Amino acid sequence: MTTENTWNAAKLSTSEDDALWEFFHENTKLNPYDQFPPQEYIRKHMESLWPSLPYQNRPVTRLPEPDLAFDCSLGEAIKTRVSGREMERGPLSLQTLSTLLFCAYGVTRDNQDTGFPRPFRTVPSGGGLYPLELYIHITRCPELETGIYHYNPSENLLAFLHKGDASRDISRALMQPEVALNSTAMIMVTGVFERSTFKYGARGYRFACIEAGHVAQNVNLASNGLGLSCLNIGGYKDRDIDRLLNLDGVRSSTIYMMAVGYKPAG
Repeated sequence: MTTENTWNAAKLSTSEDDALWEFFHENTKLNPYDQFPPQEYIRKHMESLWPSLPYQNRPVTRLPEPDLAFDCSLGEAIKTRVSGREMERGPLSLQTLSTLLFCAYGVTRDNQDTGFPRPFRTVPSGGGLYPLELYIHITRCPELETGIYHYNPSENLLAFLHKGDASRDISRALMQPEVALNSTAMIMVTGVFERSTFKYGARGYRFACIEAGHVAQNVNLASNGLGLSCLNIGGYKDRDIDRLLNLDGVRSSTIYMMAVGYKPAG
């Protein structure tokens, strides 16, 4: 049996009579008989989970405060947003990268003395659980070595995970391989699903995917406001990207990707 046939035989049925998307959507609908854990349990469980993966003993870079003085208004950024299918590489300062990441998933309120166990961020999150983690592959930042980093919003820092230009590895995992070669930064949004599913069950997975969309839209608008080009990427080989980020692909996996670069001259 060929590798392709072996792979196809391992996949679950996707026939119209037994469509998995329909099963998933029906199975994650709320009904009057659903019961969620009590608030005290939710609070204690949230306190037992990392708000952001710590990546201890990795070299870290503290990010500067974001500069939210954009080149255009919010209305103009929304009106002129386009998918940057053509882009060029160019230097991206640490200040600009900090602004992009803050807009994507940064902490806006620490919630100290409120009784709520999680700081709030720039996007809405089901139950305020924030199940996402952001990774960045950066090729041209004068203040950073080329490689893959993890963004920790709680500490406002980048942890250095992998040294070297992984553009070609990422390119081979994309349905549009040239995107990884032409962009300056690749932002990979991943889910730590238990942060949401412990409270909401299967619907928590749906919430994590919705939240990734909120993050992506913020990155799109912030990129446009900074004069940069941004492209959302759904066509990628999940296992290859998960392997690159050292994720198990089940409890934690890549949900969405974005490429950021410069608009072509002219």
